[in-house]
Amino acid sequence: MSALDRVANEIDAHRESLVALSHYVHAHPELGYEEFKSSAAVATCLESAGFALERGIADLDTAFRATVGSGSLRIVFCAEFDALPDVGHACGHNIIAASSVGAAIGLAPLVDELDLTVIVLGTPSEEGGGGKIDLINAGYFEGVHAALMLHPWPGDGPSGIFSDRDRGMCLAVDQFDVTFSGKEAHASAAPWEGVNALDALTISQVALGLLRQQLPPGDQVHLIVIEGGSAANIIPHHVVARVMVRSVTIDRLQVLRQRVNHCFEAGALATGASMTMDLIGHTFSHMETDPDLVRHYRQAAEGLGRVFPLDDQGAPLPTFSTDMANVSLVVPSIHPLLGLPTHGAVNHQPEFTAACITPAADQALIEGATALAQTVVLTAQDAALVTRLKART
Repeated sequence: MSALDRVANEIDAHRESLVALSHYVHAHPELGYEEFKSSAAVATCLESAGFALERGIADLDTAFRATVGSGSLRIVFCAEFDALPDVGHACGHNIIAASSVGAAIGLAPLVDELDLTVIVLGTPSEEGGGGKIDLINAGYFEGVHAALMLHPWPGDGPSGIFSDRDRGMCLAVDQFDVTFSGKEAHASAAPWEGVNALDALTISQVALGLLRQQLPPGDQVHLIVIEGGSAANIIPHHVVARVMVRSVTIDRLQVLRQRVNHCFEAGALATGASMTMDLIGHTFSHMETDPDLVRHYRQAAEGLGRVFPLDDQGAPLPTFSTDMANVSLVVPSIHPLLGLPTHGAVNHQPEFTAACITPAADQALIEGATALAQTVVLTAQDAALVTRLKART
């Protein structure tokens, strides 16, 4: 029996526990850096499968490293498990966690034969914080030759938004809070005594709206109001907006940030309010997918019957951001899209949350785990690629 078949059989033998893990994480949605139940469940599953476990790495309570084997080719699978506010696992991180666990478990019996060290990193807070960047900074990707994970989506794509022709579609992003501070006053009796912080934000939003028509393709700005005042008859003195700014590369992001900053500075200048900006988490970079790794992923996934309309039919490519992109700048990486039947729902919608624990999603989980594991098998059997990966490290 081939190594590809053996990892597939091993993963299938663990189907029940992998599906149970996915459903457990889905049923316990936890926000970034607070994924205590989910992280523990994922780590315990690996520990029960014989992996050596280190908890609380990089001074993060919910980060961990699980390792099996001692081969010269060091492979990391990233396991995400944080959820979104209000809509829970509307980005399928339950499937991400379980598929990375499944891929690692599938490879465990072959680590000596393939000369592998297989590592699963529990990576907290992908939705804004950037736990993978914390782990990069703490050295947990040093000496690693490749990093892999997949992401649920309404359609499959081995390269998709991360392809060479459209690598900018995985956008670099900053997320930050802007706080305007003014002076409260009675809105009817003496409004002239106040400094209206909400007016400062309104002027800033108008400036941003005008800026958007001048932005090149790929530059984006999103904003919500976190605090907008306490009562209609009080001049708002404390206003907070949460902002995301995205661009096609990390260098171009810095240029866009300056233009966006000027919009908020204009609001403060026009009203006399003071302003502060506070970065949330880390800056996420653009992504650079490894073409040989993604080629092996596609071969494995197509062997399981999966198809890739995002790559093959000229479909418009979606845009989003991930801290896996930062990993890709330091380690050869892939982040393929795993298609789920969502009946028109897209990520970050409650209908997508529901789609992540259907029988079809469970089957996609097993196929995704198998494709990831088989990608590593094909990589380990590709002497030229192994030489390149080891030389790069």
